[in-house]
Amino acid sequence: MKSRCALQGSLAYARFRPLAVACAAALLAITGMESVSAQTASGTPPTASAGTTTPVPQKAGDANTGDTSAASTKPVKKPEKTVTDMSQVVVTGISGSIASSMKTKEDSNNIVEAISAEDIGKLPDVSIADSLARVPGLATQRADGHANAISIRGLSPDFAGTTLDGREQATVGENRGVEYDQYPAELINGVTIYKTPDASLVGQGLSGTVDLHTINPLDLSKRTFVFNLRGAHNSNGSMNPGTGTGTSGHRASFSYVDQFFNHTLGIALGVSVVDQPIQERQYQAWWWSANNGSAGIDQNWGGPHTPGMPDNVISQEGMQLRAQSQKQTRNGVMAVVEWAPNDVYYSKLDMYYSTFSKRRYTNGAQWSSSPYDHVSYDNVQTSPGQPLPIVTSGTILGVAPILQNEYTHEHDKLYSIGWNNKLYLGDWTLMADLSSSSARVKLHDAYLFSGLADGAFTSVDFDTPAAFGYPHFTPGVDLADPATMVFTDPGSPWSDPPGYGYNGRDEFDHQDDTIHAFRLQASHPLGWIFSDMDVGLAWSDRTKTKHADVYFAYLNGNGSTRETYQAHLSAPVDPAMLYRPTSLGYGGIDGILNYDVLGALYGGQFYRVQKNGQGDWSRNYTVEEKVPLAYVKFNLDTHLGSVPLRGNLGVQFVRTKQSSRALQTNGDALVGNISDGASYNNVLPSLNLVAEIGERQYLRLGLAKSMARGRIDDEKVATSAHVSQITNGPGAGQVLWSGSGGNPQLRPYVAVGTDLSWEKYFGKASYVAAAVFHKNLLNYIYKQTVLDYDFSNYTNDNPTLVPTSNIGSFTTPQNGTGGKMDGLELSGALEGGLLASALEGFGAQANFSLTNSSIPKSSISSIPGGPKTLPGLSRKVANLALFYERYGFSIRVAERYRSSFTGEAVALFDQLGYTKIRANRQTDLQLGYVFTDGSLNGLSLLLQVTNLTNSADSTVQVSTLANNAPLTRPLEYDTWGRTILFGINYKL
Repeated sequence: MKSRCALQGSLAYARFRPLAVACAAALLAITGMESVSAQTASGTPPTASAGTTTPVPQKAGDANTGDTSAASTKPVKKPEKTVTDMSQVVVTGISGSIASSMKTKEDSNNIVEAISAEDIGKLPDVSIADSLARVPGLATQRADGHANAISIRGLSPDFAGTTLDGREQATVGENRGVEYDQYPAELINGVTIYKTPDASLVGQGLSGTVDLHTINPLDLSKRTFVFNLRGAHNSNGSMNPGTGTGTSGHRASFSYVDQFFNHTLGIALGVSVVDQPIQERQYQAWWWSANNGSAGIDQNWGGPHTPGMPDNVISQEGMQLRAQSQKQTRNGVMAVVEWAPNDVYYSKLDMYYSTFSKRRYTNGAQWSSSPYDHVSYDNVQTSPGQPLPIVTSGTILGVAPILQNEYTHEHDKLYSIGWNNKLYLGDWTLMADLSSSSARVKLHDAYLFSGLADGAFTSVDFDTPAAFGYPHFTPGVDLADPATMVFTDPGSPWSDPPGYGYNGRDEFDHQDDTIHAFRLQASHPLGWIFSDMDVGLAWSDRTKTKHADVYFAYLNGNGSTRETYQAHLSAPVDPAMLYRPTSLGYGGIDGILNYDVLGALYGGQFYRVQKNGQGDWSRNYTVEEKVPLAYVKFNLDTHLGSVPLRGNLGVQFVRTKQSSRALQTNGDALVGNISDGASYNNVLPSLNLVAEIGERQYLRLGLAKSMARGRIDDEKVATSAHVSQITNGPGAGQVLWSGSGGNPQLRPYVAVGTDLSWEKYFGKASYVAAAVFHKNLLNYIYKQTVLDYDFSNYTNDNPTLVPTSNIGSFTTPQNGTGGKMDGLELSGALEGGLLASALEGFGAQANFSLTNSSIPKSSISSIPGGPKTLPGLSRKVANLALFYERYGFSIRVAERYRSSFTGEAVALFDQLGYTKIRANRQTDLQLGYVFTDGSLNGLSLLLQVTNLTNSADSTVQVSTLANNAPLTRPLEYDTWGRTILFGINYKL
């Protein structure tokens, strides 16, 4: 049942939707009649007259700037005096950051949110993603315990566009979603989040667009040096001794901004170094099911009976405890050169480069407790549960413990350069922008197995919580004893052949993503209701290439084929490779075997054989997208009666030519190369209107059609295909094609959105806003089986079978019926001094988002237990920050909340289920003091604690039992501890 507040909000929005559409037509019609008396005959925007000394500021997102930075300015006459009023540009502290963000939001012609640095090199949070997660309608997805990816308005990160100074960025993942930890917070001056697009916004996303800003050095009035140094400590302790990860790290940055030649040349240089330890405690129940009885797999699916297990109780089918230690190091450099020599020419060159290295050591213990692995139970105890009692303690007999020790090293290089040029020729403004962005990833992942020699078994006493939390296990053997736990294949002895079929795995991945782009634009004043017009052309060429090689590791003397492989061959770990044991004490296990994985793998005990399988070959591909684009945008500046009205009206024409080259396989066998592609057009109109209905009070309307291309790895042509003969039934004797793979002819997601927002600004850093939106997804991408797929481009590697036809069945991502989203967003900020003088210095920020979505029954929602909303959607997202800032002291406590959402499907025992990510809260603390006079003037101290309450990430199994009874049980429970940072900032 909906709460009264939520119900009222939903009813209010139901009334606003048709009103929003009507407003669009009415406002445009009426403004046409009122515009003549509301502006000068020329219709030109106010500018500095010849000989004046003040630069003309551009609104946030104005395409005339060549980027979307709110601080961009247009040079005019007498550049030697073009110094902006710094009281409006330079902001410091928490309230200053809020005021600057409000200014961007208030001045924009679009519906936007903004984040501004508290000072040079100091965003309000440790990371960019943390700051973004506090914006209304945005939610973070944590990776390695910290915010990394951003979801806008309930759509996954793949639907959000990310730009740096208005330019699309290459990514280190296989998709388009940007990993924000690649960008040091110390080098980003601000962020603008566009919730409604306009025609000049290139690289926009379907859910929204995040634009990161570099600094404009000419906006500062004098030379500035900033030093920042912080030490970091993780509270989880060092769990994998000998790996060099530790619990302590540091962050350091240096920024230099200067101006030369009578303030016509500006230079900014920033350097950031991060050394960050991450210690993670992981626990995962593989699956929950009922083994015996009328609800069990033995009576319903013909599975084996589990000795010692009571009938009709729910138990784990396996588990794993893992200790993961990481060392992340990142070096980033950003440089900006800004030149405004006269009133005709302006230029800005900016460059960003970073290297990011992650070394991860994961050591864990796992075992199967499935009846298919012939375990039995003793002394089983249960706790009440639904729909059946839950097994919480007892002894498992016949367990084959598996230790997996893994080493992963990922090295990323990210590079971006852009050169923006403007010419001011009378009433014409001409702009040319050249840019290039690249991301290169090298990944090395290796792991080895160890277990009991000769396929031996042991027992495990267990005590697991009925709800969420860590278990307590007591194995019957010492898992840290190198005489007991040896290199072997500890996989299931009941499989055919027994075990996993190998003793370890070694993988090397290489990925390159490059985007080359240019953009041309001409702007000219207009009359009537329009202030000016922007006409532009853009072109980009994006190429993402991935290559993966996989090797299986075998103990010396073992065989690498089914006929020669010896599953129970074993060998002790070389004592020279051993470290002190890994502690899994949080799960009851004092220690497990810990050793140098690479040293053991390459130390002479193993040999490697390349074993790329179908899934590995499919990760060898190239996808290229060539995108020419044209747009026209009319900027509105008129009156509706006595009400000032501004905004923009425009359209984008986007031409996409996508192609892919990849490998064709037949199962694990490599057949050859294949290529394919497609071309398509999209027309994307947009309208943004802003009516100033009172003193600093605005009503905003946005109508737009937007698009987002599918996942890049869905566009690959990599395929497994083969021919086979039908032996009986209809069509017997025919030789038909079948296969599965990517879809290089995939069309983009397309949506039509309506936004309505009311905003009221007051004080220096206070506002309140309410917004509703509706997004109609015209299509969505699902994996489907196409029955009339054309295999003409495919190679038949079986010469004994000649296909009856080139038409067959193919499982691939396809465009299908879309869905819809409706949302309500409330946000505000308040200075305590507005309420009472005793509250001077106190303040608060808060926002709440309520989003509903639906997808058609023909899509994945028709799968039993599947989601009825878009995957990845959190219905409720909220943020609250309380702060005090006065007399040099500052304190801020901030909490963000994201309700549960549905993750990707999990299959076991031929079931289809979904993983539900539970609701998450994270609380952060920031304390600071700034010295404002004396010899320490410019020095500030800062203490930050992220994840103050050590909140866990946890998931839930949503499925059905063998008798179709619904089942919801805990799956994963991971914690990262608290990260404490303390340091200094010095500004000169």
